[in-house]
Amino acid sequence: MQPYDERLTVPRSWWLLAVGAGFSLALILFPFGAPAMLAGLVGGVALAAMGISSYGSARIRVVAGSLVAGEARIPVGALGEATVLDPAETVAWRTHKANPRAFMLLRSYVPTALKIEITDPADPTPYVYLSTRSPERLAQALEALRAR
Repeated sequence: MQPYDERLTVPRSWWLLAVGAGFSLALILFPFGAPAMLAGLVGGVALAAMGISSYGSARIRVVAGSLVAGEARIPVGALGEATVLDPAETVAWRTHKANPRAFMLLRSYVPTALKIEITDPADPTPYVYLSTRSPERLAQALEALRAR
């Protein structure tokens, strides 16, 4: 079985936001002089880059009989049918079709997703929604693990 491991990194263009945040903070500190502006530029870029990096560090893995998505670890035995969502269905399931009790690891910049039913009767979570760039591969990895 091919292991599945995906990191939901942010688009490259988002790193320009960090630079923009640094320039904004530098402009805010303009009245306090050049050293304050430089500190604002460096500090603003660093803080924004840390935030962007943290947001883009979400991982989806299939390891040791479990689906690990962000902070959640779900045994494969508790997972039911996996449905690959195309871009239109992805938007629908994260908006008007979404169930508030569902576990959702979503990133709006990822155009496709996988919806996996939860079959554990003790778990009130109806399904898991995972933004993923390769939903077919993730579904295959889960199916291969379930077939073991």
